[in-house]
Amino acid sequence: MEEDYRWGRWAKGDLTGDALMDFANSKLFPYLQRLQGNAERERIRTVFQALGRPHTRSGYTLKDVIQVIDRIDFFNAEDVYALSMVYEELLKEKEMGNAAGLAGEFYTPRHLVRFMVEMAEPTPEDTVYDPGMGTGGFLVEAFEWVREHHGRQLSGEDYRALQRRFSGREKKPLTYLLGLMNLLLHGLTEANVHVGNTLTINVLDPSLPRHSLILTNPPFGGKEHKSVQQNFPYPTAATEALFLQHILRSLAPGGRAAVILPEGMLFRGGVIEQIRRELLERNRARAVISLPPGVFLPYAGVKTNILYVEKPHPG
Repeated sequence: MEEDYRWGRWAKGDLTGDALMDFANSKLFPYLQRLQGNAERERIRTVFQALGRPHTRSGYTLKDVIQVIDRIDFFNAEDVYALSMVYEELLKEKEMGNAAGLAGEFYTPRHLVRFMVEMAEPTPEDTVYDPGMGTGGFLVEAFEWVREHHGRQLSGEDYRALQRRFSGREKKPLTYLLGLMNLLLHGLTEANVHVGNTLTINVLDPSLPRHSLILTNPPFGGKEHKSVQQNFPYPTAATEALFLQHILRSLAPGGRAAVILPEGMLFRGGVIEQIRRELLERNRARAVISLPPGVFLPYAGVKTNILYVEKPHPG
C-alpha cells in the first residue's frame, strides 16, 4: 500500500474537519476502491466499493471515530474478540430491524447456530458452505469450532488453507458487506464468499460444486420467478423448497448438512412431496429436531425444525 494511504500516515496526522473529509472523499476511498492483489486486498476493495463514500458529513466526527479505532490493538486477541462481539450485537440489531424478513430472511439466534455446528462437528478436512450466509454466523462459528478443537495441529499455512475451505453466498449487497466484515473480524480473511442469488445456480449442471458440510438457515416464505425455478428438477416459487434442492444437490458423497426449515416441508404435498421423496431415497435423514414456536418472532411465527441429513457414498 502506498505510504500516503497507510493508517500511520494519515490517521495519526493532523487532518481534521473539512480537510479530513476532503482527503477521505477525493483520495482515500477512491484509492481503496481500486485496490488489487491478494485476497485480503480484494476484500477491502469490495467493502469500500459497497460503501461508496464515508457515512458521515462531519470531519470532526470522523476524527473521533478514528481516534477510538486507533486505541484498539488488533494484535491483541482480547481487543479483537471484544470488537467482534460488539459487531455481532450490531448485526443482530440490524437483522432484526424493520428490513428483516422482507425476503424471508431472519436472524438466527446464536445458540441455534452453535448447536448446529456442534452437531456437525466440522473438521479441517471439511469444505464448509452456507448458500444463504446472511452475515456469516454459521461460517464464523464453524471456523471457531475447528480452531478450538483442531488448532494445535495446524500450522500457519494450514490456517490459510483452512480458510479457503469456507464458502458462502448472500443475495443482498448490504447484508453481504456486513457478513464480509464479520468474517474479517474473526480472522476468516480468505473465505470464498460472493454476493448474488444462490438460486440462479443451475443444480442440474454436472459441474455444480460439492461440499462436505453445509450449514444454513435459508430464506423461507419468499418467492422466486419462473426463470429461476427452471434451475431445479422440481420447479416451485417457494424459496425454502428451492434452497433444499440446492443443498441436497450440493452435498458431496459422505457429506452432511444441518439446515433450518419451516415445518410445512415435512408434510405438504405436490412439489414438496417430490423433494421429500428425493431427500429420503437418495440421502439419510439422521434427525429432525423440532424447534419451539416463536424462534423468529416478532418477524415470523412459523414453526421450524432443524434437519440433519447425510449423503451416502455411491453403493
